[in-house]
Amino acid sequence: MTDARAAGKQPGKRRQGPARGRILEAAARRFYADGVAATGIDTITAEAGVAKMSLYNNFTSKADLVSAYLQARHEEWLGLYRRRLAGAQGPREAVLAVFDAYADHAGLAYEHGFRGCGLLNAAAELPTGHEGRTVVRHHKEEVESLLATHLQELLPGQDEKARAAAEHLAFLLEGAIVRAGLEGDDVRMRRARDMAARLVDGL
Repeated sequence: MTDARAAGKQPGKRRQGPARGRILEAAARRFYADGVAATGIDTITAEAGVAKMSLYNNFTSKADLVSAYLQARHEEWLGLYRRRLAGAQGPREAVLAVFDAYADHAGLAYEHGFRGCGLLNAAAELPTGHEGRTVVRHHKEEVESLLATHLQELLPGQDEKARAAAEHLAFLLEGAIVRAGLEGDDVRMRRARDMAARLVDGL
């Protein structure tokens, strides 16, 4: 199938058909369970119950679909975070809401169990320069920025200390999600949350 750019069309101008949601949901299941490289277009369209042409009416290419999948995972995480944040009492709990959102993500029901951060898993398969890697990088940057914002509220006038602590917590979070993926459950995420609470209380 010819890429939209080669055909003189802009990716953003693709028709948003009613099958888009089904395709994206099928791609999300297969990309997470089997990996990006191992999942072909035929597998996705068969699971979504749509014709191949329907996929290309909604996405310019597999690369475009991968980027959309990663953006959808980012939005899914943001939804979990916002729900946790809504119940947070003050900046300390807001910091921990970030960890809780990751633990919530790890606790979701996956077809073959939890395999770690779907964003990082996909990024590891994608070549340098792929748009999907940019989506993943922006997600991780936004998570660290959220931590920094809450820590700045906790430490008014100490922005440098807050940013350093946010980077520390982001590293803790990433290490925990990798171990959780290897072990297949959210235990490491819960432990990381406890460690984060102690670190924040010591600031």
